[in-house]
Amino acid sequence: MSLDVFRGLTVAGMILVTDPGTYSAVYRPLLHAQWESPTATDMIFPSFLVIVGISLTLSFASRLSRGATRRDLLRHTAQRSVTIFLLGLVLNGFPDYNFSTIRVPGVLQRIAVCYLMGSMLYLAATAYLEKRRDPRRYQVNIVIAVAVVALLAVYWALLRFYPVPGFGAGNLDSLGNVGAYFDRSIFGIPHLWPYGTTPGRGVTFDPEGLLSTLPALATLLLGVLAGEWLLTSMTQKKRAITIAVAGAFFLLVGLSLSPWMPLIKKIWTPTFALMSGGIALLVFALLYLLIDIQQWKRWCTPALVFGTNAILGFTVSGILTTLTDRINIAAGDGTKDTLHRWGYLHLFASWLSPVHASLAYALMIVAINLALIYPLYRRRIFLRL
Repeated sequence: MSLDVFRGLTVAGMILVTDPGTYSAVYRPLLHAQWESPTATDMIFPSFLVIVGISLTLSFASRLSRGATRRDLLRHTAQRSVTIFLLGLVLNGFPDYNFSTIRVPGVLQRIAVCYLMGSMLYLAATAYLEKRRDPRRYQVNIVIAVAVVALLAVYWALLRFYPVPGFGAGNLDSLGNVGAYFDRSIFGIPHLWPYGTTPGRGVTFDPEGLLSTLPALATLLLGVLAGEWLLTSMTQKKRAITIAVAGAFFLLVGLSLSPWMPLIKKIWTPTFALMSGGIALLVFALLYLLIDIQQWKRWCTPALVFGTNAILGFTVSGILTTLTDRINIAAGDGTKDTLHRWGYLHLFASWLSPVHASLAYALMIVAINLALIYPLYRRRIFLRL
């Protein structure tokens, strides 16, 4: 249950930070960092990836124990990854679907790619150990840990030493870093995130770009490690402690290396991958302790509504956010406001300070999304891709 709650809290957090009443009045932790010094909001996406890593480990182990083959799992994983990737494109294009400017990268697209690559690596590692007739689970952890180190080392080398034409090597800004250069070259500027701008240069990068998927995959693999620890014969408390200690270790390593490699979420630097993954593991360990061990479950229902229908929650929130910015209604002075702006001004800004009104509007959007999905949860309808 703790995994579903963690997933649900992450979905709710995503909705909260993407739907303020106005971006001109937002508490700093609810904003993405401009570049360095990540905020609480910057921890949301890494948490999704860690959750995917834990989930795939538990799911594969369960299905293998019921007689599924690795070929079956790989085929299903590939189909699911393609579906998630395409859904990301559908949401990126909604409602105009202008294919000359549709954004190709995205959150769901990155999750799909990392899920597929992480699953392939995990299935290959477990198949190899099975052929050797080595049942020790820690051998899988060693393979996964080596993969994490390799991915982060390769990405670090690219960031530091790849000679970007016109900029040279080692640039970590929004214009000259190697990931931004590859994204502009491969996708083309019209197909990148429209808010990934550099002052005076327009759109220059995408936070879910191609190369930065490598360290994002490493973050997912930290979740795979946690999933493997959950499958051991240790007691529940020892599992929670192990995951918490690992989370603290990754957090401290990321922070200690940050003077040499800054913590930048928008290019997912190796230090950010370790720090954010460590924080996600610490949060999960705490939830595992409270919910699955101590059985403190009475407060969990709202999170479970989102967590058990996470893809649906993500999709509904994306559509709702877009529509509130597109639907216009008449304002009192004869002009028109978007539904978003009208709701912020008339429901909250008329009696609250701007920052509190902005937060209240975001909380209302979270509640609306919750109300839309709750009937499915009540009827135990859980949509899967």
